[in-house]
Amino acid sequence: MKKYILDLTVLENVRIHANYVLLKLTAPQPLPDMRPGQFAEIRVDGSPTTFLRRPISINYVDRVKNEIWFLIQLIGDGTRHLGETPIGSTLNVILPLGNGFTMLEDASKKALLVGGGVGTAPLLYLGEQLAAKGCKPTFLLGAKSNKDLLQLEHFETYGKVCTTTEDGSHGEKGYVTQHSLLAQQTFDQIYACGPKPMMMAVAQYAHEKGICCEVSLENTMACGIGACLCCVENTKEGHVCVCKEGPVFNIDKLLWQI
Repeated sequence: MKKYILDLTVLENVRIHANYVLLKLTAPQPLPDMRPGQFAEIRVDGSPTTFLRRPISINYVDRVKNEIWFLIQLIGDGTRHLGETPIGSTLNVILPLGNGFTMLEDASKKALLVGGGVGTAPLLYLGEQLAAKGCKPTFLLGAKSNKDLLQLEHFETYGKVCTTTEDGSHGEKGYVTQHSLLAQQTFDQIYACGPKPMMMAVAQYAHEKGICCEVSLENTMACGIGACLCCVENTKEGHVCVCKEGPVFNIDKLLWQI
């Protein structure tokens, strides 16, 4: 898929949590085609401690408004600087990068989308695209507390939403793989993104049930084009760059003990 270097204008900068902001960007020309699970590399201007672009998942694409959304966790100087970007300013972005999720073509198939923390970000666009194909997905979203569950109202637009929190403040108490949903329903496809231990647990469940499962890895990605070798992952097919061959992988290709 062709890559673009674009200067995008900030339409909205919404602090949706103490540690998260939602940036909505637009361009004078129609945004290029993008697949759920792909990401962008955003240049951070004006930060004396940030020299590399920041890889950010594509959270949502609104074709009617010609908007792209990025849900950004504020964890370092680079992301905190992005979180302070004023409305009307310009961000230089390379997109779309990487390979996205495999889309279900059969609307009768049941899809489960599992996310944890900021790993829920790419699942919103995936859920919207699945719903557009007639497949109503089920979302299983986990977080530490109710304050850490993000964009629930948007997820509810496209499918059933189930939640877990470690403190029991929203949904069922515990981890996503402990949710009663997994014992009550069966699924044809599972997609997951979040902390690696969570994804490995989801992969184990999928493997035991014989369910096709794709996960989005969050290795450190500096260049986004497979040049810097920061994001190398050892797989059954050898060492690959996650930014180029992924970030989405079928679990059968990973060297996870499942």
